[in-house]
Amino acid sequence: MNTMEVTKIVGAVCGSLLAFLLLLFFSGLIFDTHSEEVAYVISVPDAAGGGEAATAEEQVDVAALVASADVAKGQAVFKKCATCHKIDGNNAVGPHLDHVIGRPVGSVDGFAYSDPMKSHGGDWTPDALFVFLNSPKEAVPGTKMSFAGLPKAEDRANVIAYLESVSQ
Repeated sequence: MNTMEVTKIVGAVCGSLLAFLLLLFFSGLIFDTHSEEVAYVISVPDAAGGGEAATAEEQVDVAALVASADVAKGQAVFKKCATCHKIDGNNAVGPHLDHVIGRPVGSVDGFAYSDPMKSHGGDWTPDALFVFLNSPKEAVPGTKMSFAGLPKAEDRANVIAYLESVSQ
């Protein structure tokens, strides 16, 4: 390699660095990233507003909602549940859900429940199912159930009505 080739390589490297420095300088002039000025505001409800929403959720009359629920719609929504639960008396990834209404929590023979679910206690009443189906991870922290939940109250009521219909 002769001197002229080395000079070309060093010149190319120095030219590239100069180009990047100029690009950085001019982009800094165009885009100001050190300004304290806020370009837009995202409104977030205050803590009192969030509490009111939670209180409104707790004040839902589950019995009336389930009484007016649509079993056919519940069967359609139950398809989300059917990936892990059966209603024929056989366990799958999750325990079977036939005759679940009134059954003690964590009581299906032959199913390996998580410790938090075993110690949760109580029975699967429509009210308990309504809360659990909203967010299983919040209702029973540490449960193995990875389902995100059903955020719509009507969907939960429809599923509960469907489960009541297959439990008769």
